[in-house]
Amino acid sequence: MELILKQDVENLGFKDDVVTVKNGYGRNFLIPQGSAILATVSAKKVLAENLKQRAFKEKKVVDDANKVAEAIKALDIKIPAKVGSGDKLFGSINNSDVAEALAKEGQSIDKKYITVTVVKRLGKYNAVIRLHRDVVVDLEFEVIAQAS
Repeated sequence: MELILKQDVENLGFKDDVVTVKNGYGRNFLIPQGSAILATVSAKKVLAENLKQRAFKEKKVVDDANKVAEAIKALDIKIPAKVGSGDKLFGSINNSDVAEALAKEGQSIDKKYITVTVVKRLGKYNAVIRLHRDVVVDLEFEVIAQAS
């Protein structure tokens, strides 16, 4: 079953992508949720016209995302956390903690665009930040012991 995505769907595609999925997934989940529409001939023509018109606007958005990416790469992020015995943390560091640290540095990025592996010890880690479908940034951050 061919569908046109109306919004980003994780592990499937981005908005306005034409994807092929199994019938049940499309009919029972994507279409009722409003995440996709059937890729009919007329819908594909409308999509092609919209993409052509949006290409010019998209260039400015990508340029802005690249500027933000350069600003993020220049940041040195240190996230303080409570530490128990050794270098184990009380709790863990996740994407919302990274988003909070970025906001303190002046870069407000929604936590849903940040991917972090579960951090349970002190040290240096990487976060992947998706600013645009074409612009993805690897951010290195450090988890440090909180001063008591």
